[in-house]
Amino acid sequence: MKRLIVICALAAASPMALASSCPKEMKAIDAALPKAQLSAEKAGEVSKLRADGEAFHKAGKHAESMAALNKAKGILGIK
Repeated sequence: MKRLIVICALAAASPMALASSCPKEMKAIDAALPKAQLSAEKAGEVSKLRADGEAFHKAGKHAESMAALNKAKGILGIK
């Protein structure tokens, strides 16, 4: 029974953890993008991914938000 309670608590906490990470990731992208040496095409892709991430975040789709934001961070070369 204890194991079930722990599993349920972890499952409930996961979306909340992702939700609080999205703004932090957006700030990291916002800070890195102006300094990045990217082609116009890549910079546009990063901007679109960042905007998509924010839209997903606002819609409560935090896994999708993190996927878009992580892809943008990958293009920028930040961890």
